Amino acid sequence: MAKDPIRVLVTGAAGQIGYALVPMIARGVMLGADQPVILHMLDIPPASESLNGVKMELVDAAFPLLKGVVATTDVVEACTGVNIAVMVGGFPRKEGMERKDVMSKNVSIYKAQASALEKHAAANCKVLVVANPANTNALILKEFAPSIPEKNISCLTRLDHNRALGQISERLNVQVCDVKNVIIWGNHSSTQYPDVNHATVKTPGGDMPVRQLVADDDWLNEEFITTVQQRGAAIIKARKLSSALSAASAACDHIRDWVLGTPEGTFVSMGVYSDGSYNVPAGLIYSFPVTCCDGSGL
Repeated sequence: MAKDPIRVLVTGAAGQIGYALVPMIARGVMLGADQPVILHMLDIPPASESLNGVKMELVDAAFPLLKGVVATTDVVEACTGVNIAVMVGGFPRKEGMERKDVMSKNVSIYKAQASALEKHAAANCKVLVVANPANTNALILKEFAPSIPEKNISCLTRLDHNRALGQISERLNVQVCDVKNVIIWGNHSSTQYPDVNHATVKTPGGDMPVRQLVADDDWLNEEFITTVQQRGAAIIKARKLSSALSAASAACDHIRDWVLGTPEGTFVSMGVYSDGSYNVPAGLIYSFPVTCCDGSGL
């Protein structure tokens, strides 16, 4: 029997990450090859023409799973009835701006969007914050949407997780799908801590510890960590633009594992509301190793 469509909101949908993300969602990368979706795309009024162009392309791509598109600059229309919200839109840090300046801009953006989600989203809506500073924006959203359960608000550290997997894969010359259980601790920023102490690689003889296979603690404790921490800056230097394709892919990975469950024996990295586990103070949005089952993080 055909499934009912799931309504997925993408804010900042006319931007780089949004443009990479919406076709992935429409193709079933996020929620599965048998799950129809209705896309809600929100952006600011100056981007309305570009947003309409993205909608035209989605129509032209004739995605079988895409059962409807809402493209709007109205936050209430965008949030109405959505089951999943991917918050890509945010005020970017510009040259000469301090973090506090970015945060003050994002407070007003996230206050409006959080209020609309609280009043108009579907019950049990799941919210993923992508826009930086992701941990802080997720906390702002939680404060202004108090009726959304804290377990339903998360931020994206899966991109850092995937970057760590990629570095191990390249170092050992193995398939990235054979590497698992790296951990990103902390903030989605250069202060994060990529941890391979529980990571393994699938080999013909069974799962082997990454540390044992790499056999180079200096590399694992220094270059590997700084490469993952600074990867975003390196991509900006190379592309002259920030990560878009990889961020969109990571957002799909995050939501897919959250909704459909993590594979047996595998944990992933998600920025979630701390309950005091691992001696991390309660009340922070912090990246932990997470397993998911039945749509819930554990």
